[in-house]
Amino acid sequence: MNIRFPASLAEAMARFLQDLVRIPSLSTQEEAAAVRLAEEMRRVGFAQVWTDRMGNVIGRIGSGQGPRLLLEGHLDTVDVGDLACWPYPPYEGVIENGVLYGRGACDMKGGLAAMIYAAKALLDAGVELAGDLYVAGVVQEEPCEGLAVRMLVEEGGLRPDYVLLGEPSDLQVRLGHRGRLEMQVQVRGKAAHASSPALGSNAIHHAARLIFGLELLAPRLARDPFLGQGTLAVTEISSQAASRNAIPDCCTFYIDRRLTLGETERKALAEVQNIINTEEVDAQVQITDYQATSYTGYDCQARLVFPAWMIPEDHPLVQALVRSVREALGYRPRLGRWDFSTDGTYTAGVANIPTVGFGPGEERYAHTPQEQVRLNDVVDAARVYARLAVELLGRQ
Repeated sequence: MNIRFPASLAEAMARFLQDLVRIPSLSTQEEAAAVRLAEEMRRVGFAQVWTDRMGNVIGRIGSGQGPRLLLEGHLDTVDVGDLACWPYPPYEGVIENGVLYGRGACDMKGGLAAMIYAAKALLDAGVELAGDLYVAGVVQEEPCEGLAVRMLVEEGGLRPDYVLLGEPSDLQVRLGHRGRLEMQVQVRGKAAHASSPALGSNAIHHAARLIFGLELLAPRLARDPFLGQGTLAVTEISSQAASRNAIPDCCTFYIDRRLTLGETERKALAEVQNIINTEEVDAQVQITDYQATSYTGYDCQARLVFPAWMIPEDHPLVQALVRSVREALGYRPRLGRWDFSTDGTYTAGVANIPTVGFGPGEERYAHTPQEQVRLNDVVDAARVYARLAVELLGRQ
């Protein structure tokens, strides 16, 4: 079946994406973007559009029975940082030479726009689906990936047969990524006057010994042939003392630990505990918790533990996506992995739902002042999404 993407459709998609980029949507502050997304879903003709109590926006087209394909993306973005570093204002959605610049352009409002207009192209073409195509724009993915989609599945009752994540992949296929967890290490010392340091026990010095031990551990972490090696990084540190001329009696630091296949929460904690034991430091390590209130007032809580996942390249979903790319765009996509983490930590890593990744935009621009997406790539992503829906859900 020929699914057309005329210039008028591409122009409408670009305008919608520009609207989304112009709406700041930091995590827990996604309301305006969510309203705009739901508005566009209704405008293009989704059969159902709703917002759940966490603030996720979901739309559906299809027969109301049969297999379910979920195209999933997140509405929230990271902050913009130093405005002086941006070549274009981050919330103006400037378009120049076919490229749209701004926060969220590739991570991942470009993917969301492509999903909405893939559905519109199917509706315009009169495609009858034997199953249901869902599009979801979820919230709070940046600080706690998987939390929102967990609500869709476990509370909302939306358990898809297939999931496609539209995170930036430069229009190549992603089969998985490492997991991650966040650890807090709290180091105890003994307070004393800084003029007599020998009377105290400096918590910063003890923390430094532990951090050096972590640096020695990093090259020895496990490695997977496809997902690569596990990593760790100390990302934040603070200390507590009576004053600047007192020996600190507490030092706290945080570890971002990326887990390759075969690594577990228990293993990661044990590795840090072994360093604490070896250095004979008074310290405790624990997994940190995520707590936030959604723009809807819903209180969100989760442990910051996210498993690694990978789908085999011979899985029917992967092969269907590869065929869709070849038929829609005329090339065989490369099969690879993401370096960053996504909602696949839940859909594939916890719920065991077949999950793949494919989206417009280059990963290197995500979270940077140079964030951008080629508008032609957004159109191409929509072509592939529509083709995949026909492949998986079309009437035989």
